Amino acid sequence: MVQPARSGIRRRIFVLGGLATASASTLPGIAGAAPTGALRQDPFTLGVASGDPTHDGVVLWTRLAPEPLAEDGRGGMPDRTVRVQWELADDARFSRVVRRGTALAHPEAAHSVHVELDGLRPDRELYYRFRAERHLSPVGRTRTAPDPQTLRTELRLGFASCAQYEHGWFTAYRRLAEDHPDLIMHLGDYQYEHRKDDYTIPGGNIRDHDGPETVTLANYRQRYAQYKTDPDLQAAHAAAPWLVVWDDHEVDNNWAGDVPENAQPTFLERRTAAFRAYYENMPLRSTSVPQGLGMQLYRRLRWGRLANLHMLDTRQYRDDQACGDGWRACPAAEQPERSILGRQQEEWLIDGFHRSEARWDLLGQQVFFAQQDRDNGPGKITAQDAWDGYVASRRRITEGWVDAGVRNPVVLTGDVHRAWACDLKLDYDDPTTPSVGSELVCTSITATGDGRDTDPDDQTILHNNPHIRFYNNLRGYVMTTITPDRLDADFRVLPRVSRPDEPIDTRASFAIEDRSPGLHETYDRGLPG
Repeated sequence: MVQPARSGIRRRIFVLGGLATASASTLPGIAGAAPTGALRQDPFTLGVASGDPTHDGVVLWTRLAPEPLAEDGRGGMPDRTVRVQWELADDARFSRVVRRGTALAHPEAAHSVHVELDGLRPDRELYYRFRAERHLSPVGRTRTAPDPQTLRTELRLGFASCAQYEHGWFTAYRRLAEDHPDLIMHLGDYQYEHRKDDYTIPGGNIRDHDGPETVTLANYRQRYAQYKTDPDLQAAHAAAPWLVVWDDHEVDNNWAGDVPENAQPTFLERRTAAFRAYYENMPLRSTSVPQGLGMQLYRRLRWGRLANLHMLDTRQYRDDQACGDGWRACPAAEQPERSILGRQQEEWLIDGFHRSEARWDLLGQQVFFAQQDRDNGPGKITAQDAWDGYVASRRRITEGWVDAGVRNPVVLTGDVHRAWACDLKLDYDDPTTPSVGSELVCTSITATGDGRDTDPDDQTILHNNPHIRFYNNLRGYVMTTITPDRLDADFRVLPRVSRPDEPIDTRASFAIEDRSPGLHETYDRGLPG
């Protein structure tokens, strides 16, 4: 049953550092507001975005930056607060406006705006835009989730990760937008910290980073601005609301808690700057405003009774990698006290399993969950920056959903720049044991550049790990369609990212049936040649 809309809307507009007041009176129309003329250039060069939808609300985002690549990270904005008007409508022409108001864009928050709305009707497609003085933003499409008691619905969810600006064109983002998702999940490595030519691909990078390696708040703000000027990324943000979590490159390669990749005496200062810039540039709720040295990013959203979306943070609370970051034989990875989530987040997640009444429980997280063993003998060589480096933690989470009777657990993963599909086990050393869940791993948007359908280096993994059902080394994303009875996943790939505007193709498709853990391949177009 759809709940009636509330008679009044509570407008909550958050900026980094505090609460901004909403306009007390209804605006006569965003196009009719008198401009002051103070902002001579278009400040909406970074586009618009929305995120974290609930059944009655959503976050609207923009950031003012008429000179987005300014080295001081201020985007060419004056050192003063700017009033930003916003509108929400039933249609893209804004002939049926349902809400409007004013927010304040403060210089201390890089002139970012987070408009946090509630009191909206469930399961509703909406359009939004902003105005700053005489300048009008692009239009974005967003939506609310279904009513919490609604089961007979559908969710088109696309997920992606690892967009290295230098390694190629962001065409996959545009193709994702063209697939008309209800929701986009970004699983980390939204931007990369490297300075120009520090992270190169064979044949040379396609584009260059501006500025130095990101260390200061100004560095991170400039880098996010460079990424957000990309029109393909802007198209994806404008197409649907996003759920975002970070991985390592939003801060520093392979960081773990308060430990950087390499010794850095000021790493906590760097991490604090990275956290602040992440909030400023993402459509996140006020619950994720950085506090002290930390930032609350793990959270749970509901899509009616169809799905719970558990968004995890596998970086901020993890123990350091026990044997370095690469592929190792590492007995210490088995130590029972080690955790990739931290005890508090583990308990929160397992409690969520026990409380779940959803048909599907989706874990949006960063690093490979299933076991990957590269040793051809009785030993194990595994990746220590993934869940294989935290074996007891993985077992606690897997046993947690089994013990709670979670109906359909599915792990959604990024990070590894390859597409994979896996059956999940309680005992990976015995391939005859039943599957207890599934993992879908998206490839990168661009990271590592043009790929190929196969990679001889990974054939050992497929041979040693029969629970891994699919592998591909092209760039792209995963598009899922979720109904009460079935989850369908299409692995969408591009032939190359070294050229812009390439066509998208479905490389393979898998289905997960209700109450039937494990993957069923439904389509494979075969290898070229």
